[in-house]
Amino acid sequence: MAPEPIAELAAPPSWRSVDLLSDLHLQPAEPATFEAWRRYLAASDADAIVILGDLFEAWPGDDAAQEPGFAADCAAVLREAAARRPLYFMHGNRDFLVGHAFAQATGVRLLDDPTRLDLAGQRWLLSHGDALCLGDTEYLRFRAQVRAPGWQHAFLLRPLAERQAVAQSLRTQSEERKRSGATYADVDAAEALAWLEAAGADTLVHGHTHRPGEHALDARHRRIVLSDWDLAARPPRAEVLRLSGAGARRMPLA
Repeated sequence: MAPEPIAELAAPPSWRSVDLLSDLHLQPAEPATFEAWRRYLAASDADAIVILGDLFEAWPGDDAAQEPGFAADCAAVLREAAARRPLYFMHGNRDFLVGHAFAQATGVRLLDDPTRLDLAGQRWLLSHGDALCLGDTEYLRFRAQVRAPGWQHAFLLRPLAERQAVAQSLRTQSEERKRSGATYADVDAAEALAWLEAAGADTLVHGHTHRPGEHALDARHRRIVLSDWDLAARPPRAEVLRLSGAGARRMPLA
């Protein structure tokens, strides 16, 4: 069932375009992706930028950015970008612990999942997408656990080094599952359509699945899947989706 009420983001009339991106999975081991992201934020002429989750490969807590290192470097990039234009962030399945302290320190504005964007007379429903993958029952149980305020409070009381070790363990498990050839559930079409109808929107835009494309849900509704970013891949991947009064346009950056 669609969340109620669905959050709304009303673009001011001065906004001509909004860029959407997701699934960068930033980490120290992938410096090329970090640099492509940094260059994009510095050069973008969009009126606003929305990151639909999994900006980070893992996020053990906002205090990670208070120490010199990769998290602090990412925070500095976000702070500079947010000083130039509105910059929004929606939690993904890897960075669900990004909190209000980090948002306040960087100027990034947190968005609920899902959020309806009203731009130039059009309505777009934005989501990370993981909550719509109803076939991945094991993950959805995990998601419900780690999104609970009590679980998060208890976890964040643990030492940072211990939390970082847990994050590393989860990354290792994820990589092992990928190497095993396991398949991942896709977004449930009926649930996506129910979300759109509840939001009064025609198009759902999401990430998470790493399967960029466009899918018709019925004669009027569709969903657009964002690309992930991986500059070390061959060919490299980096793309944003630009929304404007003219519709949606993919903009390859690699």
